[in-house]
Formats: sequence, C-alpha cells, structure tokens
Amino acid sequence: MILSGLCFVVVNFFVKILGTDPLQEIIPNVQKYPAHELVLARSIVSFAISAFIIKRKNIPFFGVNKKWLIIRGLAGTLALTMFFYTLHNMPMAIAAIIQYLAPIFTVILAMILLKEKVKLIQWFFIGMAFTGVGMIALDQLTSITLESNKISILNIGIGIVAAVLSGVAYTAVIKLKKTDVPITIVMYFPMVSIPLMTILCLWKFTMPEGIEWLILFIIGLFTQFAQILLTKALHKGSASTITPIQYLGAIYMFLIGYFVFDDRLSFIVNIGMATILFGVFLNAIVRHRIVK
Repeated sequence: MILSGLCFVVVNFFVKILGTDPLQEIIPNVQKYPAHELVLARSIVSFAISAFIIKRKNIPFFGVNKKWLIIRGLAGTLALTMFFYTLHNMPMAIAAIIQYLAPIFTVILAMILLKEKVKLIQWFFIGMAFTGVGMIALDQLTSITLESNKISILNIGIGIVAAVLSGVAYTAVIKLKKTDVPITIVMYFPMVSIPLMTILCLWKFTMPEGIEWLILFIIGLFTQFAQILLTKALHKGSASTITPIQYLGAIYMFLIGYFVFDDRLSFIVNIGMATILFGVFLNAIVRHRIVK
C-alpha cells in the first residue's frame, strides 16, 4: 500500500505538470493536455502491460465476474478523469484530500452492497470529514483569496463525485477478490477507458512532442504499478486494514503542492483539509477494529 501510494504521487505530479500553464518552470516548454487525453495515454500503457501478463500466465482474458469487472472499469475511468480535471484546476493538496473521501464512500457502499455494519461513531467521523469539505467551500464563498488559488464550488463538487465513483471502484475490487486475479481487475480499467477517452479525444487532442512522450509513458507505467499494488493490497487484507496507510499520500501531495507548485492556502482551508484527513483516518481505524 505504501509503494502504491508513492507511485500515485509520481503520477499525480506529472499529471499536474501537464495540466498547468505551459510557462511553468518545473519542466519547461511542455504543452497543456486535457484530462481525458492523459487518461487515454495511461490506459494504453496499462492495457499493453496487463494483456501481456495475462497472455503469459494463461489467465482467462475476460475474467470471471464480468458484471463487477465492468462496473470497476467504468467507475474507475470516470473517477480518474474527474480527478485529473481537479488536479488541473485546483491546488494539488485540495484535489488530493477531496479524493481521499473515497474510503468514506466505500464504507457506505460496503454497508449497502456487502452488508457490512457501520457503527454510530463511524457516522460521527464521516460527518467530520464532510464538515472539512464544508469549511473549504465556505472559505471560498466568504473570503478574498489569491486568484491563482481560487477554488470554485463546481470543482469541489466534481472532486466529490470522483471520490464517490472511486468508492464504487474500491467496492467492486473487494467484491471481485473471490473470483478474479488482480491483473484482470486492473486490465478492465483500460478496456473500458480506451474507447471512451478516444471518443473525447476527437474533440480535443494535443499531439505530444519531445520529452512529453516520456512523461506520458511514466504516467502510464507508474499508474500500472500503483493499480497492481493497490489491488494486491485489497486482496491480501481487508480494506479497513490497509486504508489508513493510504493517507500518507495526502501528506506527500500537500508537501509537493506547497514546495514545488507554490500552493498557498488559507488557514481555514488547511484546517478543513486536516478535518477531512482525521475524519477519514479515524473512521478507518474504527472499521479495522470492527473487522478484526
């Protein structure tokens, strides 16, 4: 889970680079890419690697539980596209911390679909996490902030929807661990995303140049590593056991946003992010004790 989180940090860093102003100085002279094209690029790399492994190991190519595999692929595709969009349009730390609401929605969906019990104290921590989101939104409505760091309510909403869909994808992975191997689950993401993102690229597409080819390949390669490691973690242990480790990524993203992308956030926004993180983390701890 730790390795998966580090791989996602690498991915998110380069996605942010390719979604910012071309005049940024971190990697000079790179073009700006739409979110759906970045999803397509990473999906092509992921599909090639996954298909090769599946063929080599003689695993059934289309898997066993096709219904949940398709749900996982579709939910993951939509979630990632929306998350990449928020990475492009919000400070890195805000986009990441809202995405970390996904385990909260996984708890709720697991209660509905997998009949897991949710204690009263968990609902308190869930409420704490959403209070943090409310603090961020309220700050943007009532205060005057630097225009470069202005966070629209629409972008916050898109981030929340991405987290809900990620929760659906995580729930599907948990559901699939009894029927399908991790590499098959990972492969269904590009199987679904490639045709969908190709259609979107007909309207908006940036032709890669020079070092951009390498950056796109790194995004695809490290996403593949991250997805395989995440799926293996969810297969080997319960979601409640491994989820707390995930939140190290939020700290990494905050530090990168602050020191690399010069994201300067207000005091209330920082408190809101901390509230979300504590709410999600404490909920995961309680859930771990219930499962244990």
